[in-house]
Order: sequence, then C-alpha cells, then structure tokens
Amino acid sequence: MPLDLSRDVAIRWSDPDPKHAPLLKECGANTVILETPSSAFAGACQGVGLRTVPASEIQFLGLEEMEHASPAKPAALSVGLWPGISRGPSSGSGDDAIASASRQPWIDANGFWAGYLRALYPARPAVLGYLPDSKAGLKPDRSVPFDTLELALAEAWAWGGNYLLAVENRYRKALLAGDEKALAAWRRLGRTARWLAANPSLFRRPVLPAVTLLVEAGEATAEIANLMYRQNVSPALAPAASPPPPDPRRLMALVAVSITPPEPAVARRILAHAQAGATVVVDAPGNGAWWRAAGLKPLRNQEDRDFYTLGRGQVVAYKEPIADPSEFAFDVIDFVTHGRRAARLWNAPSVIALATAAPASGSARGGVLLHALNYGAPIESEVQARVQGVFAKATLLRPDGPPIPLKTAKRGSTTEVFLPELRRVGTVVFS
Repeated sequence: MPLDLSRDVAIRWSDPDPKHAPLLKECGANTVILETPSSAFAGACQGVGLRTVPASEIQFLGLEEMEHASPAKPAALSVGLWPGISRGPSSGSGDDAIASASRQPWIDANGFWAGYLRALYPARPAVLGYLPDSKAGLKPDRSVPFDTLELALAEAWAWGGNYLLAVENRYRKALLAGDEKALAAWRRLGRTARWLAANPSLFRRPVLPAVTLLVEAGEATAEIANLMYRQNVSPALAPAASPPPPDPRRLMALVAVSITPPEPAVARRILAHAQAGATVVVDAPGNGAWWRAAGLKPLRNQEDRDFYTLGRGQVVAYKEPIADPSEFAFDVIDFVTHGRRAARLWNAPSVIALATAAPASGSARGGVLLHALNYGAPIESEVQARVQGVFAKATLLRPDGPPIPLKTAKRGSTTEVFLPELRRVGTVVFS
C-alpha cells in the first residue's frame, strides 16, 4: 500500500531497535519513517500493525525547493518553528512563558504553512517535516512540554495538512526510560492522532472567504499569512498568480500585499473584487502601483494609506510596503469589521481559530466548522466564540471526550457559543 501523507500518521525514528515497536504503536502512528532500513525492526513493526518506509521515499525540501518538487515522491516542507507559547525572538533561555493579563502570548505556530502549501501546490498533500532542532527554535538550553508534539500534529491537520512526527531528544530519552509524564503525553498524542485519522471529513475543507490573502513563493506573503492566522483573521489563501473570482455574498476583503506586480490580466481579476463590492488592499506605491486603473476615485487619506472607490467597493493602498504584519492583520479586521469576521474568540489569547465549510454529508454535516487550537495550558473555563452565519445547532467535537451539544445564540449576522473547555484541539460543527 503506497504512502499517503494526506491520511497517514507517520513518525520519524532514528533507532531501529525492535523493542521500540510497541511504544511507537502507542503514539497513534501507522507508519514509521527510518533513515536506515532494518529488516528486524520492520518485522517488529509489522507485528504490531505498523509499516516502515525509508526516509528516501520522501522529499524534505526548503521553501524555495518546494517549487521544484518531483511529482514522483511525497514532499514535506522542512521549515517550521516548534509550536507552542514561547518568549519570542528576543527571549533568553528557559521554559516557555505564559502571557500576562495585559498582553498576548508569543505563539510559535505552523498552521499557516499548511494553508500556504495548499494554495500554491494543490495537487499534493500539504505536509510539514520540520525537526525539533535549533532551526525550529529549540536551542540546547530550551525545554518544551512533552505535549507540544501532539500540538504539532493537531495544528497541521486542523489547518488542512499533515506533520511528520519527530520526537525531541529530551522527550525520546524520557519515553525510553519509562518516565510517567512522558508516557502520559505519548498516550494523549495517540488518542489525538487516532481521532484525527478517524475524522478526515472535518479537515482540508474550504476556508470561509470573508478575507482572502494572495500568496506566492517566498517568505514575504507567508509571514503575512502567519500573522493573519495568529490574530484570528481566519483568511482563505489563494495563489497571487490565479486569484479567485469575486464572490460579493461572502468575500469582504482581498489582500494583495507583498506580491510581485501581477500581469495586467491578473491585476484586472484582483481589482474586479473591488468593483463587485469588496475591499482590495495593496501596498505597491509609486511606479510599482500596478493597481491604478480607470474608475479609481480618491476617497480619503490617512498617514499610512490612501482610500479609493472603485465600482461598488474600494481599494486601500498603503504608502509603504507592509513592515509590521501583526498590526496589518488588525487593520484587515477593521476593514472587514468585527461584525463580519468569519470567526471571533474571547478570553482565549493562546487559541488560534479557523472557520471552514462543513461537509455536506456524514456525522459532521452542517454549515460551518470552527477549528480551535490551544497553544497554551488546558483551558478549563468557558471560551466565547462566534462564527459568521445563523445556525440553530452546534456540537463540540474533540479527541479527549464525547461530543458536547452547545447552546447557540444569534448575534446579528453571527452565531455565538461557549466552549466549556479546550485542552488542545476542538472542532465546533454549526448546523
């Protein structure tokens, strides 16, 4: 049976000792990726229901290399930060930090890479293959919770991709030594992995396009996507070379910043969104202002941007390239308005949410899915959440317990629910 990284849960393991096979089975994987093949280890894995594949069957590629990936093998992006709450880029050493009441926690997240890969390379699964090393922000003196490996898998799946599990060295040593905390986290990983694999219809769904961000190869638009996800803008991502058609019923803003000046035909397709009633956001000033077109009428000026009307919508043109993607994400929320956001959370600074279309059939059929990923400690108090649309029913699905019916309340054009708790990952089905 060929490797299918759109559905398989795979773990990278460097020590082909046959006695490790039962332990690997507990983490919920069905495939073990080995740097050095071993017939004895393969036999032990087969005995517990695991298969082994050599690492050479997968292309581990950097950001620029993804454009040239061979279609003959699965490809995994080797770029990523170890997920969780951290002290940020200017931190010293030590354990992960907890946010204060006055500021957001600094979250290292990778879900945006899954959306980015899906947008640019839709013909193949969006697979992340970063390692728990210094490139991922794990310096020798940094200690991370054991359950961040579970987080790495959950965020990749919830955002429409997959992650090739790789065990941090301290965690691996604790597992092999029989450490109780390590083994408990390992079993929770197994529970979450089995839940994800058993519910594929919940994931890889179209993102609700209240905001669509155009992306292209390279780090610039990827970082814009990162901070938009982080600030719960819940954007859909689309390739800058092939923007989607206008959808006046849903799309409120099309963001076309930090992109290569498009060809005239593509520029017209982008501006068609403004003509249909949306806000088009650009940041190409001066001679690079590809967005200037017949019909643009000045509306008002602010210190950092100019507003124009175009058709039934508007163009917002920043006077300089976007320098602060986080602040820019809040600007986009202002353009859409809080009342028209695809998803919104309260009292959950460590949670990132994504609103997608629900499947049309099956146990999770409905109108909207709200995926919520908690990057911090388990939340045991209620989390207030809203999604765009009016729905009569809502159910919380999660790996760590049975489904929970939620009370719904209409709030303008949105539906509000309260999640009673959120340990790591939860999906609310609105119908």
